[in-house]
Amino acid sequence: MKIDDLLEQPSEWLKGTGPQSEIVLSSRIRLARNLDHYPFSHWADKKQEEEVLEKVKKTFLTSPYLKGALFLKLGDLTSTDKQFLIERHLISREHAVNVDHKAVCMTPNEMISIMVNEEDHLRIQVLQSGFDLMEVWRVADTIDDSLSEHLTYAFSTNWGYLTCCPTNTGTGLRASVMLHLPALVMTKQINKVIQMITKLHLTARGFYGEGTQASGNLFQISNQVTLGHTEIEIIDNIERIIRQVIEYEQGARKTLMTQEKAELQDRIFRAYGTLKNAHIITSNETIDLISMVRLGVDMGLIKDLNRELLNELFIVTQPAHLQKLEGKTLSASQRDLKRATIIRGKLSKQ
Repeated sequence: MKIDDLLEQPSEWLKGTGPQSEIVLSSRIRLARNLDHYPFSHWADKKQEEEVLEKVKKTFLTSPYLKGALFLKLGDLTSTDKQFLIERHLISREHAVNVDHKAVCMTPNEMISIMVNEEDHLRIQVLQSGFDLMEVWRVADTIDDSLSEHLTYAFSTNWGYLTCCPTNTGTGLRASVMLHLPALVMTKQINKVIQMITKLHLTARGFYGEGTQASGNLFQISNQVTLGHTEIEIIDNIERIIRQVIEYEQGARKTLMTQEKAELQDRIFRAYGTLKNAHIITSNETIDLISMVRLGVDMGLIKDLNRELLNELFIVTQPAHLQKLEGKTLSASQRDLKRATIIRGKLSKQ
């Protein structure tokens, strides 16, 4: 398996299946872990980082849960390759900076990815389509237990797992759900919802996590702290709140259908028409238009499209994906042309 092979397959989390998949794109569990007797990545010297990298690589090769996994040293990758992995949610933007002695290990279906020497020595991530955090947690917990048989984690009986950032200390768990909330945005209720979840100790971010805006009406909602709570408590809490957000979005969709149906249909089909016919289109415009068309599909207004294709278009129209597909570096204007061509091609086959 090579990095270019990922272009030929859809990511597991983009399948558009699973519970509440008309609103929830994906559920993710991320575990932060550090090796005992080694400084955190930000404090470790190059020799220590290399020792951590080699130690965990040997462990990955023996893990039955990582059979057939792709192991990549980030220092061996081009800038386009690194951006490509960011776009697929396999590494973070921070991980792609100062890449000496950094790596990522991912399973063929991209459900499991493990960043090495990011903020922590290990960031174990499990990402799955739909709303099922508890099942995703079970997978992540199993992998964590398997790795801990060969690696000794930094752990305190008083504080739990020790992490670089204090907000991760405790369980080291970050649970997050990616939601598509166009109706709450259109009915101007989204700010109230974000204020509500913030008061309940959750945080809302954009499509690519911390520091990004919620383009395409996509919001990533996650817990802020882990200390003082068990993993199950954290997951139960976020699932309870996410169910409320889903209900609010469902209610807003019903309101639009009953009170503003003509305007809603007009926006959806104008977006669909633009995507099917545009010859030049930017990344930002694309994600906003796809959001509206996806809403039309999920509400039964558009019959000839499926959710998986639209989820795929969210990703393959990103800059690094376009350049990987073309096999060369493209200017912004060239990407806008290539993007429109791909969209027209995929939609014409429906």
